[in-house]
Amino acid sequence: MLQFSYGDEQITFERLPRSEGIQRVLIKVHPDCRIEVAAPTQADDNEVLAAVKKRGRWIYQQLRDFRQQSAYVTPRQYISGESHYYLGKQYLLKVLEDPNATQQVKLLRGKLEVTLRQKSAEKVQQLLSDWYKARAKEVFAKRLDAMLEQALWVAERPSLSILTMQTQWGSCSPQGRLTLNPHLVKAPRECIDYVILHELCHLAEHNHSERFYRLLSQVMPSWERVKARLDARAGYYVLA
Repeated sequence: MLQFSYGDEQITFERLPRSEGIQRVLIKVHPDCRIEVAAPTQADDNEVLAAVKKRGRWIYQQLRDFRQQSAYVTPRQYISGESHYYLGKQYLLKVLEDPNATQQVKLLRGKLEVTLRQKSAEKVQQLLSDWYKARAKEVFAKRLDAMLEQALWVAERPSLSILTMQTQWGSCSPQGRLTLNPHLVKAPRECIDYVILHELCHLAEHNHSERFYRLLSQVMPSWERVKARLDARAGYYVLA
């Protein structure tokens, strides 16, 4: 772990290796305020620190924004009246108790309606979690097909799985398997498309190299704006 001071903040980050020949230092601030810095293996710690300090103002702002999000995101109680997200829109939660009903979740008339036999916050949470995962599987498959039309470097449709992650929206395995976070289905479609395209670019460029970002910019010129939009709401989608 390396650290430096910016204003009244002591900023600590984890250094990760990058492939040889890549000079760019990549800085990532996660919603939980962890900071990861991928740097060339040949660079010494002082060089990496100097590069990160140049982005000190941006890092400080990211940390402040994520902390503000966390302060406003109250823990879910899974009761009627709460707001929950789906495809970037807010829906009011309505919990209905019916001893004879089928336990289910329905999206209708601006509400997420959860019906269960006996009211229980844990059961409401479980039903919603299962509903989000089912919707995510369906939505992600459709958006993957749409994005593959732009990803001309992909020869065949990669396999897709759903996995709840706290610090990643998606990942791409060395074997070309895409994994997406079901929480992502709470974000707008363009954010979903960005994450899918990001992972598809890894099928061509396995590291965050200059060529990787060049490819991503070709297929989604607005990716930085979309990423910023997603990052700004991450606390609401993941923590809530």
